[in-house]
Amino acid sequence: MNSIKIRYVTSVFTPAGWRGVVITAEASKTSEKMALVVEVLEINGESPKSKMSRTGASRQRYNGCGISRREEGAKKRLSACEIL
Repeated sequence: MNSIKIRYVTSVFTPAGWRGVVITAEASKTSEKMALVVEVLEINGESPKSKMSRTGASRQRYNGCGISRREEGAKKRLSACEIL
């Protein structure tokens, strides 16, 4: 399979509600139009860690390790992703 790097938007749940974050991930191409996420490299430009925040405020905090575990193994449509 071809290994590619992709960037896409997903949602995370914070104390203030659902918020969008940008994920950069390593993926393997399963077909011409689909890819399987192998490893999450960055969430909003930072490496995944347990205590992350979108803006630095406590109401925007989320678990980046949990998000990366959720996304690994996910099938992504390449037309909805940016191929890097």
